[in-house]
Amino acid sequence: MRCPFCQDAENKVIDSRESHEGSVIRRRRECLACKRRFTTYERVEELYPLIVKKDGRREAFDREKIVSGLKKACEKRPVSAEQLEETVVAIERLLQGMGEKEINSSVIGEEIMRRLQQMDEVAYVRFASVYRSFRDISEFMHELKDLLEDQERERKAKPLLPGRGS
Repeated sequence: MRCPFCQDAENKVIDSRESHEGSVIRRRRECLACKRRFTTYERVEELYPLIVKKDGRREAFDREKIVSGLKKACEKRPVSAEQLEETVVAIERLLQGMGEKEINSSVIGEEIMRRLQQMDEVAYVRFASVYRSFRDISEFMHELKDLLEDQERERKAKPLLPGRGS
């Protein structure tokens, strides 16, 4: 493991712990050359299905594409790195659990949007605007209108707390 700061290969592990329900080992390391600390994650290499793109091309599952998309959508939003990692792990588990050899990219995109909508609505709209490739402002406004209607339905569906007015 090379230090991301000075590229030296000599480092030591100063802390290890399980995260994400034991599926990932998080290691804090210290570079022996520059003394800076960094974090690595260790996970079992899994076989993922091929991803079928909109144009019919097939490509290997790439975790970093999901991470990158989530980071862009959540930039300057109150979403922690841990929440993003949990989202990626959940999507990976979903894909593995499907047991398919190929999965349409739309399955991943829709799952990301579903999770972002629960996590942060601004991030959801950012992701949806790129993912859905809105042709004009009216399509974008339609998506926002649907989001507001969903919020209103959820608000009305929440039961009133006992002892509070109607």
